[in-house]
Amino acid sequence: MDAFKDRLAQRASDTSRPALAHQCRGRELEPQEVAFAAALMEIYGTGTHDYDAVAAALTERKFEAPRSGKTEWTAQMLHDELAATNAELDKAYAEHGYGA
Repeated sequence: MDAFKDRLAQRASDTSRPALAHQCRGRELEPQEVAFAAALMEIYGTGTHDYDAVAAALTERKFEAPRSGKTEWTAQMLHDELAATNAELDKAYAEHGYGA
């Protein structure tokens, strides 16, 4: 699906070091995080980049936030959800290192 990620994974396999395919993660993404990333990529793909407009698009889709579970998005909520997810990934990286 993502050519860049696919290429990284292929290169990691080519070097017989598959852990390097996702070296910046301390854990696998949760299903709701994967869905959030996919929704954001779809929205960004339409040329929408402003947080208020992205939040409006998520609200239109009734997309459930990974952390709060809310579906009425604001720019601040988008920021908070992204920051919370990043903090969770940073925590996992600190605990487990790279290559999850």
